Amino acid sequence: MKITQVEVSLYDLMPERPRHDAIQAFVKQETILVDITTADGLTGTGYAYTIGTGGRAILELLRHNLIPLLIGEDARQIEAIWQKLFWFTHGTAVGPITSLALAAVDTALWDLRGKALGQPLWLLAGGAQRQVPLYDTEGGWLQLSTEELVEGARQSRAQGWPGVKIKVGKPDPSEDLERLQAVREAVGPRMHLMIDANQSMTYAEAKRRARLFESVDVYWFEEPLPAEDISGHRLLAQSTSIPIAVGESLYSASHFREYLATGAAGIVQADVARVGGITPWLKIAHLAESFNVKIAPHFLMELHVSLAAAVPNALYVEHIPQLRMVTHSQIEVVDGNAVAPSEPGIGIDWDRKAMEALRVMI
Repeated sequence: MKITQVEVSLYDLMPERPRHDAIQAFVKQETILVDITTADGLTGTGYAYTIGTGGRAILELLRHNLIPLLIGEDARQIEAIWQKLFWFTHGTAVGPITSLALAAVDTALWDLRGKALGQPLWLLAGGAQRQVPLYDTEGGWLQLSTEELVEGARQSRAQGWPGVKIKVGKPDPSEDLERLQAVREAVGPRMHLMIDANQSMTYAEAKRRARLFESVDVYWFEEPLPAEDISGHRLLAQSTSIPIAVGESLYSASHFREYLATGAAGIVQADVARVGGITPWLKIAHLAESFNVKIAPHFLMELHVSLAAAVPNALYVEHIPQLRMVTHSQIEVVDGNAVAPSEPGIGIDWDRKAMEALRVMI
């Protein structure tokens, strides 16, 4: 399976609804697509994303540095190719731009492998279970009113989803608590209620708020502190009964190892695009498994459903729809569980005509 051609393109996808958290707004999803074709005539498609900035930098890194290294390589040697690209760009690793570029290539190679073997990703990568529980974030953004949060949570419960996530980080902690109490009262004690501070707090503030939030039986407290503050997360984890969830802003397996080894993370949330692709994502998932820790990947539900289904320690898939405008298929949900696609490869059927209208010409 000799690689003969690689194409890369950039698209701007607008969010389906306004999305605000404690530190930022989700302005757009810059989507970087990589198509890898082999001498056999097969093509695999991979992708990565940003939430508004950096897409052009990733595109240029791919065009000028990584794509030339792929021509002539055996597409079956995914690990060897990943290592080659990683060490070639080691001067800019570990970091988001390089990791996102690596992810687009790596995902395309896994898509290619699945198509060549006639196997879906969830089986190819492990095949632990076909379905994984789904929780909703789309109804929990920080700018929404308490009434809107309650309505969103009720809709999720009515659909049989076992959990919802609410963004926190209001200036007054009592406002966060009141919003959470209203949702808890509306959905009852059995539904999982997650919270996400998006790295907006200090250790002292997160500790204070965690004690307030314990009264509503929070299922996990996500990104309470800046991602680089490992010691702060460790201290916070020791001070509260709420599991601490981290990972969406970590960019290598070694960062997860440090969190796990120090007891700073109770749940890991590795993002396949941000850690450099499927190859390192699987390593992180099994690393967490060795620490008896669950994984609940961040965002990218269309891809993460297959990865979560591949590993035995998957806890949840996050529901934030973002690809419906550019794909022919949608994620299947049965009784509150996301179902991994059965099509060979990563299982995403891109609508190339719809995408062309959103292409950034550079």
